[in-house]
Amino acid sequence: MVKQYLLIFFVSMVPLIELRGAIPVAYGIQQLYPEFNLLLAYVVIAIGNMLPVPIIFFFARKVLEWGKDKPVIGGFFTFCLEKGHKGGEKLQAKAGRGLFVALMLFVGIPLPGTGAWTGTLAASILDMDFKTSVIAVMAGVALAGVIVGVLCTLGFGALFGI
Repeated sequence: MVKQYLLIFFVSMVPLIELRGAIPVAYGIQQLYPEFNLLLAYVVIAIGNMLPVPIIFFFARKVLEWGKDKPVIGGFFTFCLEKGHKGGEKLQAKAGRGLFVALMLFVGIPLPGTGAWTGTLAASILDMDFKTSVIAVMAGVALAGVIVGVLCTLGFGALFGI
C-alpha cells in the first residue's frame, strides 16, 4: 500500500499534472484496492503538491533569469518567465488589492497551467511576501482538491486522468 501513496505523492509534485492529476489516480487506485484510504490520499497529495512551493518561490525566478540567456535552455526559460509575468500581470490587473483572493482562485481553478507551480512563480514575480503567497496557494490547492474530488466522485475522473 505504501507504493500507491508514494505514487500519488510524486504525481502531485509533477508540474502541470499536480493535484488535479493525482486525485483521479488515487480514485483509480481505490477501485483496484478498496482498502486504499482516500482521505489519507488527499493529505499525501496536498503535501506533495505544496512541497515544491518554497523552492519555487525563492529560487525559480533566479534560476529562470540566470538561464534565459543560455544557448540550449534559454528559449524554455524565457517562455517560463514570460508565462509567469503574464499570469502575474493578469492577476494584478484583475485583483487590484484582492491579490490574495485572486492568487487563491488562480491556483484553485483546476485548469492546465493554473496550479501551485505557476501560482507560486507568479507570486514571486509580483514580489508578494512568502507567508501570504503560501497561504493563498495552500487555500487554492484545497479548493482545487475539492473541485476535482467532487468531479471524480460524480464520475468525471477519466477526463482528468493521465
